[in-house]
Amino acid sequence: MDPSTPALLAFDESAIDFAGRRLLRDGIEQPLEPKAFAVLALLAGTPGRVFTRDEILDAVWGHRHVTPGVLNRLMTLLRHALGEDAKAARYLHTVHGVGYRFDLPEPAPGASPQVMQASAPEAPTATALPPRAPGRRASDRRAMPRATLWLLPLLALLAFAGWTWWPRTPPVPKSAPARGIAVLPLVNASNDAQQRYFSDGLSENLIDALSRFKGLKVIGRTSAFQFRDSKDDSATIGRKLGVSYLLAGSVQRAGDVVRINASLTRAADGSTLWVEHYDRPYRNLFALQDEIAQAVAGALQVKLLPTEAAAKPNDRPPGGSIDAYNAYLQGLQQGYDQDYPKAAEYMTRAVQLDPDYAVAWAYLSGSWSTVATFWNEPPAVALEQMRKARLAADKALQLAPGLGPAHAARAYLQFYSFDAPGALAGCRRAVQLAPDDGTVLNGCSFVLAGNGRLGEAIRLREHLLSIEPLYNVNDFEYAKLLMATGRLDEAAKYLHIAEGLSQPESSLPRQFMLVAIARGDVKAAQDAARSRPSPWREMDLAIATQLSPDRAAADAALAKVLADNIWAKTSPYAVAQAYALRGDVDKTMEWLERAPARHIFFMLADPIILRFRDDPRLIAFCRKTGLSPPNESEALGIDQIRAANGAQRR
Repeated sequence: MDPSTPALLAFDESAIDFAGRRLLRDGIEQPLEPKAFAVLALLAGTPGRVFTRDEILDAVWGHRHVTPGVLNRLMTLLRHALGEDAKAARYLHTVHGVGYRFDLPEPAPGASPQVMQASAPEAPTATALPPRAPGRRASDRRAMPRATLWLLPLLALLAFAGWTWWPRTPPVPKSAPARGIAVLPLVNASNDAQQRYFSDGLSENLIDALSRFKGLKVIGRTSAFQFRDSKDDSATIGRKLGVSYLLAGSVQRAGDVVRINASLTRAADGSTLWVEHYDRPYRNLFALQDEIAQAVAGALQVKLLPTEAAAKPNDRPPGGSIDAYNAYLQGLQQGYDQDYPKAAEYMTRAVQLDPDYAVAWAYLSGSWSTVATFWNEPPAVALEQMRKARLAADKALQLAPGLGPAHAARAYLQFYSFDAPGALAGCRRAVQLAPDDGTVLNGCSFVLAGNGRLGEAIRLREHLLSIEPLYNVNDFEYAKLLMATGRLDEAAKYLHIAEGLSQPESSLPRQFMLVAIARGDVKAAQDAARSRPSPWREMDLAIATQLSPDRAAADAALAKVLADNIWAKTSPYAVAQAYALRGDVDKTMEWLERAPARHIFFMLADPIILRFRDDPRLIAFCRKTGLSPPNESEALGIDQIRAANGAQRR
């Protein structure tokens, strides 16, 4: 750090820790995206100076190919983190038609803002902060993106949130490229509909292969695959995905021959830049994939990343076995279809054909741990499945100790076993190894949140927003974290975004209900509950009604659902939430004790239960189960959120 650059700038109740890249308010770190902090550091580093939008883009992004909405969104996040809004700005000022300025408040007589130079000690925080993943240049080697078989359970736990298997996604370079491309799902031209796994697998491989080229932004599978059989024109697709080029085509596997038609078009006008037809032996599939990627890159006039970055690992078997790769692709498809026992069968076949296939071992681990944890298997069967999952994760790490997703796989196993230190360490290592891997960011965000580390979890989700622009689950889960940290307006915003995307989460109404509960808005909470299907409608309506000043109505609503013994068998955790809203800690603990282990994985991110965070009974419960102490969670209790947002019961 330049000695003239302050390490800490303190003003009012806030402090900017330039060295640690943190913003603190009232001693608490405010979650910020890396780009948001970079903008803040630029402006606050020279208070009073007006920076034009182009100056900000050049300094932070390294170019000006960023839509105005991106910078506007970051300014909104910064204002919220600083505790102000645009209409009554104290620090961040918009200079209309020009740019932005950061002003320090007028000091009190005889006082001045506290500025510490680089030698000053780091500012204390309310909670211990984890180590940060190192920054990476656009030319650095990118971590291998992966489809994570084990992520369904992490979402399924959250009110049956309709999770689909998270696919591999390319990273977004730190210096975002001017050219962006989306690989639309190749059409399965075979007569056999069961061959779609092959066409989808080839599409995903092209996504991965194209991400090796410098200056090319490649959209991830989840967002691109939303346009399967789409009637939208190329301009609409390009606008929704934020790219200039689209790669589309068809693939047919006929015996030992693979036939591929591929075309590259300019999204804005649909004009064709390149088109080709390939007939190749199936045994030459890997060479064909590289040939297509090279041809597309040539048409776009982009070059491979430096040798060390281009030579990154991929999902091909190291022994070159086409049969092992075919089994792997079939396993992926079963994972997307949420048939995890079948996925385990195919991944087992893949590692039998190539015992050194590290990524297949990792997915095998995820398949078995998912089934063992969430399939209600007999205890002895589940124990054997978990044993297999651990052996598979160990094998993946033995073969590829630098593979981030393999470390994440082991961390998920530790999370399921309530090994908080192991799970946190594993995920932090995974993120360190693969800081731009969407699957690692996604899965580890859940692990971090489940252990009460919401600041870290939020940062991972914010990075995912740049990788998968149309992935509704990410917006949904990001909103839940925002709500748990008291950022209710932002939470509602991202819930509406998730609602507007394809295949909205089935539990969206419940999350709207929880936001309304946090606001103390009885009517809005009840209306949201009524929009859920039965039997969840009745349970959530009982929860929402506990806010009502009409205690007779609250008692009756809860008594009605308790009369149905199904809740004691299927979701005692929901009953515990109802009692927590009533302020009845004894009953809350009684029902938490009845909840199966998988229902309390995310209790430390639940503001309703955390209203009792300092109660000795909840602390003892967490100690017994292996959860971190509830009073160490960065999530706020429901009463804290209401106080912070000035909620009034209506």
